[in-house]
Amino acid sequence: MKNILIAPSVLAADFANLQRDIEMINNSEADWFHIDVMDGHFVPNISYGMPVIQAIKKHATKPLDVHLMIEKPERYIEEFAKIGADIITVHYESTVHLHRTLRQIKAAGCKAGVVLNLTTPVSVLEDILSECYMVLIMSINPGFGGQKFEAITYQKVRKLRQMIDDQGLDTLIEIDGGVTDQNAKQLVEAGANVLVAGSYVFNAVDPVQTIRELKKTLS
Repeated sequence: MKNILIAPSVLAADFANLQRDIEMINNSEADWFHIDVMDGHFVPNISYGMPVIQAIKKHATKPLDVHLMIEKPERYIEEFAKIGADIITVHYESTVHLHRTLRQIKAAGCKAGVVLNLTTPVSVLEDILSECYMVLIMSINPGFGGQKFEAITYQKVRKLRQMIDDQGLDTLIEIDGGVTDQNAKQLVEAGANVLVAGSYVFNAVDPVQTIRELKKTLS
């Protein structure tokens, strides 16, 4: 298999010991930090905002993959870029002018991506795919960590991989929600490049070893 990136979701970290968990990811074989921003409107939950991300950036030695689960994300792109986002993904369902928002992300100096909710078909991206560094497919309904992986995801990944290949692009496919060693290999075989793992990593007895074993499984 090609090199697969692992992005532990900080949403599942221990926020009373956040620096400790950030250092753990720094010292692991993980590739990115996945940062879930929730506003209580686009999704029912509220996670964290600018000050927490700034604190993470202060200690992180790996890229910040910032996933905006917020309404009208275009209002905050420049600010997220300013505080240290390396990649910013916005939901297809959250912004009226997607093309403009992706260009806005790139103009702010970040890599731009689109997120699709569980039941949004990948076909909606056919005319915008060339603007995307990455497409994030939700394998759960967004808003809460620890949910069960939905098997419909495999089919969506295969369809998206075919679309990317047909257009001759190198767009990455990221999966977020319920990723474990029980589905990671199948996701990669379907065409995924980046796997977000939250509870699976942070609830493990040895998170560093869990990341190492996941990487080994996919190498």
